[in-house]
Amino acid sequence: MKWVKFSSDFAGSDGKQHALLDNLNQDLSQKSVLLGDGLKPSVADIVVFATVQAFVSRVSDGDAQKFLHVLRWMDYIQNTVDFGSTLQKINVAKSAFDPPSPPKKAEKGDTESSSKKAASGQKVADKTNASADSKKPVGEAKAPGNKETPAAKDNKTSGEKKKTQDKSAGKTSEKASEKVPEKTADKDSECNISILNIQVGLIRKAWKHPSADSLLVEEIDLGDGNVRQVVSGLAKYCSPDDLTNRHVVLITNVKPGKLRDVMSAGLVLCASTEDHTAVEPLLPPEGAKIGERVSFAGFDGKPEDVLNPKKKQLDKITPHLRTDENGIATFKGIPFTTSAGPCRSSIRNGNVK
Repeated sequence: MKWVKFSSDFAGSDGKQHALLDNLNQDLSQKSVLLGDGLKPSVADIVVFATVQAFVSRVSDGDAQKFLHVLRWMDYIQNTVDFGSTLQKINVAKSAFDPPSPPKKAEKGDTESSSKKAASGQKVADKTNASADSKKPVGEAKAPGNKETPAAKDNKTSGEKKKTQDKSAGKTSEKASEKVPEKTADKDSECNISILNIQVGLIRKAWKHPSADSLLVEEIDLGDGNVRQVVSGLAKYCSPDDLTNRHVVLITNVKPGKLRDVMSAGLVLCASTEDHTAVEPLLPPEGAKIGERVSFAGFDGKPEDVLNPKKKQLDKITPHLRTDENGIATFKGIPFTTSAGPCRSSIRNGNVK
């Protein structure tokens, strides 16, 4: 949440970006990534990268020298995370790496000395093994005539049983470990925002539902002659005139169905307060193209053709949709992004569904 707040401050603080970048530069002076001690980028890295990328790409070479740790981090992130065509790579000047010369080979005298030490060590090990053999329990020794004693047979049998049990346990654990990642992968895919086809649309017409006072019907243009009819529960919050010629953001791969006998083929995404006293459709930025797909940094998968209602995929994703303190719509802190910028709402810190 610290880095989500940083991203919000950076996006909404004109003139303070240099100071915020300086703080980020200091924070990265001893790190490869923002969270954890390892090298794996986190969601925080992706969010902050997407936020500062446009600004950093415009700074002068002189200013860039002040943020060397930020540049080093950004170069690592953009070459580790696949942003597709959403963000352009930043050119980072790197000095050539001159590896040190290999160590000199040991001289002949040193080699002979090492060989002698190894040989003497081997002799000591052989003596130790011989001593250990002489101290074995009586049950493990063989009787005259190379016949095994009853005690030795019992030990051998129990040893073989133990080995068989160990192998069976090993196979069971291997099968269990093979199944776990599959279940985890399925669970992750069901909560992956990329399965949704979220597009920018323009409401051409809106009218009251003929048989439901709480519903409105909208005719939404998605470009290229693609027009959808969508039923929304907005009658309490918006009039048909408020929605006409308004740009909206909608999910277009929900399964079409009838709401009170009127066909609906989409879901207009709206922000709302916690008590649901205020609800309004998300607003794409001016300049966003009708029909373009809303993207999320780090989530570049293809959307499903039609969502399966039985899987309740929307129920798993919508709890992670919110507006931040600046009104920017986000999924797990990652902004709803179009070619013209992020989608917004006047409702801050609200739910989105």
